[in-house]
This record gives sequence, structure tokens and C-alpha cells, in this order.
Amino acid sequence: MSSRELAVQMQQGLRDKLARYVAQCGIFFRGFLEHPRMVGSIIPSSGFTVRRMLEPVDWRECRVFVEYGPGIGTFCRPVLDRMSGDGALIVIDTNPLFIDHLRSTIRDKRFHAVLGSAEDVEAIVREHGFDGADYVLSGLPFSTLPPGVGEEIVAATHRVLRPGGSFMAYQFTAAVRDLMRPHFSQIDAAFEPLNILPCKLFWGWKEAPDEAAE
Repeated sequence: MSSRELAVQMQQGLRDKLARYVAQCGIFFRGFLEHPRMVGSIIPSSGFTVRRMLEPVDWRECRVFVEYGPGIGTFCRPVLDRMSGDGALIVIDTNPLFIDHLRSTIRDKRFHAVLGSAEDVEAIVREHGFDGADYVLSGLPFSTLPPGVGEEIVAATHRVLRPGGSFMAYQFTAAVRDLMRPHFSQIDAAFEPLNILPCKLFWGWKEAPDEAAE
């Protein structure tokens, strides 16, 4: 293959990637317009946010990973790439547009896209044959959720997590941290400037029984 042919192929590959990204952003923006209170942003999270958010995960011990508000799958593929072959990724969204998109674009036996509410995470995890989750990730905008919904989601998340597991959230405000405090004694926080908009990152860790007794 000549250098010219190689350059043409690279240009075509870049155009294809750009076209897919633009199409995905279009789906994401449409989902935001349809359900603005349930979508945290008008564009997907940056790669910097994805990598930093997932850094604390112990992938060797992760068997069940749950995500609330997966959108177009910005976190789904990185999670599946890191997860073991016998793991499971369960994503939950109330928007059928996102769920239909994910079911049609992600072909992986470990992947389960559920049209439903994060409030029902315990029942959803059980329906997929598991007794709990190791990690729960959320991009839901807790500051704009209807009254009482955020509190119930965080409480249900704490119940579904296995000891030592983490509830992870990326947000534009610190509202979720206030909701996490009654349930998680250890909450780590960080800030990611390389995102549109810059966002706050939180990891709430569920104590193991022996730790809670100390």
C-alpha cells in the first residue's frame, strides 16, 4: 500500500469516527431535550472524566457494575473493556431512546440495558440473577430530580451495594454528596476541569461489617 493510499484510509477513518460522534451527540442532545431533568448535560462526558471516575475500581474483584443514566454509552464501553469475562454491566435509564440505542449498538453478553428507574435497582439486580452490586455509577443530575427521588435512589444504592463497594457519581453540583452522607461514612471527592462543563466527582464507600462495628 502506498503512502498516499494509507493517508486516504486514515482520513476516511477519521471522517467515519467524526460522523459517529456527531450522530451520538445528536442522540444525546435529543434525549436531553425530551427529559432535561433526568439528563445531566447536553453532550457526553469527556474521556478525562471517564478515566478518572473509574480509577478507584478494583476490576479483579468487580463482578457486577451498575450504571444509572448511561446515555449513549460513554462509560459502557470503557467499563466492559476493563471488566472480567464473567462480569456483568447493568445500565438503567428511563429514556427509551437511550436504551434502544444501547441495545442496538453494544453486542456483549455481559451487557444488560434496562428501561426503568434507578429507585428500583435492587429488584433489577435480582432479576438479573445477582444478590448485589460491587460498584454503582451515576451521572443523574441529583440537583434537578423531583423531590424525594434522589434520597430514595441513594438509599436503594447503599442497600444494593456489597460491603466494600462504592457509589460513584459525577455531577456539576455537590448535591449528591449531601444525599450520600447519611449512608456513606467515607466519601472521596475530586474535580475534573477537562470536561464540558467541569464536574465534581464523588466516591461513597460502603463499610464492611467489621469496619462498621469499630
